[in-house]
Amino acid sequence: MFERILYITAVVFLIVSYVKDKGKTRTALKKSWKAFANIFPAMAGVLALMGLVLTVLSPEIISRLMGNKTGFVGMVITSVVGAITLIPGFIAFPLASSLLERGAGITQIAVFISTLMMVGVVTAPLETKYFGRRETVLRNAFCYVFSFIAALIIGMVTA
Repeated sequence: MFERILYITAVVFLIVSYVKDKGKTRTALKKSWKAFANIFPAMAGVLALMGLVLTVLSPEIISRLMGNKTGFVGMVITSVVGAITLIPGFIAFPLASSLLERGAGITQIAVFISTLMMVGVVTAPLETKYFGRRETVLRNAFCYVFSFIAALIIGMVTA
């Protein structure tokens, strides 16, 4: 129901925009289509990979690797995966939800999402080029430690 309200609101505002200024609305639609066309191949690839991973990994495997009972070891495993993975947030959060439904622990998923969003192993070379090695290492190290702190707090709140 909420999605329908959002779609209806978007269409209403699109119509209002078109009535107000047809040229700007057409330009905005062309730009948004280009942006979508540019991001679609990467998004489709990540979605396919996510589907493949969720198909291959059974709930038992997920529980064994990153379930509540894995404790700190499970947090380390998911933090390493999160730190080296480059997935946009709009795909990471549904993936996290799917993993939770299949038996992953909340603290393990919290550290996964935190490291995924804040730690950039893949982007480190580019970051080093602009900010320097020391700043890149410090930022990533602080973010990695903070991810564990945030996950532990989330685990305490949800327990």
